[in-house]
Amino acid sequence: MSNINHGTIFNALENWAPKRLAYGWDNVGLQIGSTLTKTTKVMITLDVLESVVDEAIENDVNLLIAHHPLLFKSIKNIDVHSIKGKVIEKLIKHDITVYAAHTNLDIAKNGVNDLLCEALEIKATKHLLDVYKEKLFKLIVFVPKTHSDQVREALGNAGAGHIGNYSHCTFQSKGQGTFMPQEGTNPFIGRTKELEMVDEVKMETVVQENNVAKVLSAMKKAHPYEEVAYDLFPLEYAGETFGLGRIGSLQETITLQAFSEKVKQTFHIDCLRVVGDLTKQVKKVAVVGGSGEKFLHQAKKMGADVYITGDMTFHHAQEALEMGLAIIDPGHYIEEIMKKATKLYLTNQFANLPVIVSNTNTNPFQFI
Repeated sequence: MSNINHGTIFNALENWAPKRLAYGWDNVGLQIGSTLTKTTKVMITLDVLESVVDEAIENDVNLLIAHHPLLFKSIKNIDVHSIKGKVIEKLIKHDITVYAAHTNLDIAKNGVNDLLCEALEIKATKHLLDVYKEKLFKLIVFVPKTHSDQVREALGNAGAGHIGNYSHCTFQSKGQGTFMPQEGTNPFIGRTKELEMVDEVKMETVVQENNVAKVLSAMKKAHPYEEVAYDLFPLEYAGETFGLGRIGSLQETITLQAFSEKVKQTFHIDCLRVVGDLTKQVKKVAVVGGSGEKFLHQAKKMGADVYITGDMTFHHAQEALEMGLAIIDPGHYIEEIMKKATKLYLTNQFANLPVIVSNTNTNPFQFI
């Protein structure tokens, strides 16, 4: 039995797939329920259908984590006799919270598209399309020498000073600070109306835009002064870049026919749709999980021999054929790869958290 609440789990998920990465039309995060509820058992699903909710009830689950949001758009009423209304009613009656990580999990590092590439052994991947560049800030804080270690540690633990694969990065220089406490103050050092000189450390570090509030809060909590002297200003260069889709290479060139068979075997599907000459030699592969037909031209521009995505429509398929870009459409459902990966991520984060993967098949298609 875990002793954490849903909000703690949401925070961990957002360290992996920050909500700021989601597209503006998307609706990620809490869908139904509360961040404050104590988590008893988690189930990971691709979709939130009534059959999935029934499975959650049967397994005493009180938190559903989905890839596809239950609520995409705002609703004006909840008719419990409608399909969606019935699902919402069941969730509320059984105190089941729903959280969605959708396009943010597609875009995130080690998210859905990276998982698909890893499964297909596509190497040396890069973003098919850059969509978000992180803004960085320089934080400078002046700390009495006696407390520099604790402030530095607090900054690093709050996420400041991340540069590449290094954390807790700071630069420090020594000097003297002066101040004169005024009436009504309660100074940590010095006396009211007397000028004080203190050996201080000027500490500099880098902070990601989304983490500024957390870092400043941790800094002020660890700092001994009643009023903390610090500077915060934006940097000209950007931080990490995030992108949608991936493009990379197979270890060796193979035919479109052979690669299509590999896709079928990898994702355990009986059949898929292919556009192009099956004898064509392919090596450079672009991937967008879900519906990615709008990125056909980007895949071609970046030199892809073949593009893997779902929900390909007739005219877009014709366009790909005419431009010489092979297409493999294994369907939208291959995004279910996120279920096992999300379970693994959460169990690594929370050792005693019961997490299961939904066994319900939410793929609406069957082939006869």
